[in-house]
Amino acid sequence: MDENNKNLLEERLRFEQLLSDLSVKFVNIPVDRVDAEISSGLEQIAKFLQVDRAILWERSPDDGRFYSNHSWSMPGIEPFPVRIAEDDFPWVIERTNRGEVTIIDRVEDLPEEAIKEKQWARRTGVKSTMVVPLMARGSLVSLLALNVLRHERNWPSEMVPRLRLLGEVFLNAQERKRAEEKLQKAFSEIERLKQQLEKENLYLREEIRLEQEHKGIVGKSDATKNVLGRVEQVAGTESTVLILGETGTGKELVAHAIHNMSPRKGRALVKINCGSLPTTLIESELFGREKGAFTGAISRQGGRFEVADGSTIFLDEIGELPLEVQAKLLRVLEDGEFERLGSTKTIKVDVRVIAATNRDLAGAVRNGGFREDLYYRLNVFPVSVPPLRDRGEDIPRLVWHFVKEFEKRMGKTIERIPEKYMKAFQRHSWPGNVRELRNLVERAMVLTKGSVLHVELGGTLEPSHGDTTNLTEIERNHVRKVLHMTGWRIRGKNGAAELLGLKPSTLESRMLKLGIRREK
Repeated sequence: MDENNKNLLEERLRFEQLLSDLSVKFVNIPVDRVDAEISSGLEQIAKFLQVDRAILWERSPDDGRFYSNHSWSMPGIEPFPVRIAEDDFPWVIERTNRGEVTIIDRVEDLPEEAIKEKQWARRTGVKSTMVVPLMARGSLVSLLALNVLRHERNWPSEMVPRLRLLGEVFLNAQERKRAEEKLQKAFSEIERLKQQLEKENLYLREEIRLEQEHKGIVGKSDATKNVLGRVEQVAGTESTVLILGETGTGKELVAHAIHNMSPRKGRALVKINCGSLPTTLIESELFGREKGAFTGAISRQGGRFEVADGSTIFLDEIGELPLEVQAKLLRVLEDGEFERLGSTKTIKVDVRVIAATNRDLAGAVRNGGFREDLYYRLNVFPVSVPPLRDRGEDIPRLVWHFVKEFEKRMGKTIERIPEKYMKAFQRHSWPGNVRELRNLVERAMVLTKGSVLHVELGGTLEPSHGDTTNLTEIERNHVRKVLHMTGWRIRGKNGAAELLGLKPSTLESRMLKLGIRREK
């Protein structure tokens, strides 16, 4: 091998090594370094090949023209314009659109149809050039151009595929950079839309985080905080608690909170609804019975007070307790003693009592329907649970709490609740309180198909109009409206009591109190 061929081979090997080094550099390059490294790569290629100018042109998807975002020029050489004046290069552009490489060793050798290219070269002093088209998905997207102004030169044909490969490395890096920028732009747009929705009060989903000791009590209104403050005051004591509030306000949740914060929390809270059992059975349920104590008592059975020994018992709807059983309960509260039905053996228990009622017990005492001594013994530490109409600011959190609950059961995901629905929730008087709200949310979840909660306005929930401020009148109108919807049917599935979240007997009492009679 002669010396000239040897030098040529060594030069080619060095060029291959340069291209390899540049390609490796772009494998995991951070996107914020892409532009700088492309410019640096063009400089290294230009200096190695001893050319005066290296430019990477990109075709704009907007106007189809070529723009130079990356270039390098030798000191003293005028940089190429940022945009190609395509009228100066019609012959070259036609070739590159077909994917053909343009190699010009001598400008004077250009064909006659390249007259404009020859004029441009004479005007700018370019003596030799190479233009390599870079294709993507069958379309021309970029050009890699090398210019020599100081002298003419030959361009070896084997240089073309190597330069094309390097150009594709540059393009891939740019595509990755654009993809990441597009992704970041999308994230920014999502964040902007999120903030916009928040500003428009479209009530985006908020994470429900409840303190463990108040599990299930949702809300941060002053009224709710006052209840929780009372709970914390009494929970650590052994005092009897009387929870007062309308039906459906969450009195049982308050009882759970008191028990869960008490020294007795290690044992289960024992519950009994005094209004759900017949008079003949309530005494045996509370205090137990011996075999044969009454017809049908075929075996001995312990009562709830025995089960609750060492724990807490929750007596819901205490106002419904028959008078004959009230005396026995008073004895348990005072002495911790009682006898099972049909037995003379005294049983002693250590039970803390939490009672709840939606009735006016003081009024029941005056009317002779409730023992005065039992009332004062229960009313050691009263906790009043406010109706939902007095906790308007808690309603959005409650709605989301119930939505989250039903999501798991129904396999749905709700992203937001439109403002018109939430405002309708907050304007509503909710005679059935939280229970009625929960029922309505469940019905809305059943009807909703997408990610935006759909609530049927009208019927049981209509946007309020006018200036009515009398709560009794609002409640009366609402109950009457539901009764009309159900054909004045109170009991049974889809009856007025179920729609309102009330017990039928409670609804009948409420109708009497509100002066509602069936219209003829």
